[in-house]
Amino acid sequence: MSLDAPHILVVDDDTRLRELLHKYLTEQGFRITAAKDAADARAKLVSFDFDLIVLDIMMPGESGLELTRGLREASQVPVLLLTAMGEIEDRIAGLESGADDYLTKPFEPRELVLRINAILRRTQAPAPDGQICFGEYSFDLAREELHRGKEFVRLTAAEASLLTTLARQPGVPVSRETLSAENPSIGNTRAIDVQVTRLRRKIEENPRFPRHLQAVRGVGYVLIAD
Repeated sequence: MSLDAPHILVVDDDTRLRELLHKYLTEQGFRITAAKDAADARAKLVSFDFDLIVLDIMMPGESGLELTRGLREASQVPVLLLTAMGEIEDRIAGLESGADDYLTKPFEPRELVLRINAILRRTQAPAPDGQICFGEYSFDLAREELHRGKEFVRLTAAEASLLTTLARQPGVPVSRETLSAENPSIGNTRAIDVQVTRLRRKIEENPRFPRHLQAVRGVGYVLIAD
């Protein structure tokens, strides 16, 4: 295992799930340390630096939400919450506690890896700056503002977030799954398709035959910059 591999702390009181996650995530190339509860996690956080924490909400003693709130007082280490509670109020509570993302049990291990990688890309990448130009348009990544020449083009929050993700890697196809994972407020892959359609109406001369925001068959979407 490479020492450069992201180091993840998995915190769950379910021994079986904790061991399964340890094995699976190790096989995916991550360095994994496991903790059985919040107290165990706090002890390991003193000894190690982590790139991300995968944290169960429902644990005896200090809950995952309480641990996340405590961590945010002194640390910005990314947190991905796991929970059996899937109601929107529970998701909002998790995000308001300072978590970066939220995954409901049961989940597909591949989705967990996608979400982990999405968080790591967001948190480890340098802050976006500069402008990306395509055709008559320029997009300011830092401000998430789109202009056509000198004219300001209004984007919804979802459109701006989606365009930012694509503009960080111009010319590189990004999968629908990655776009969904990096923009959880948009929703599933079908919702990504809907937002792409809306965004094309604002940046393409002919949205039915796009030049700038193109689909890559079997992959996802790519932004073609100048």
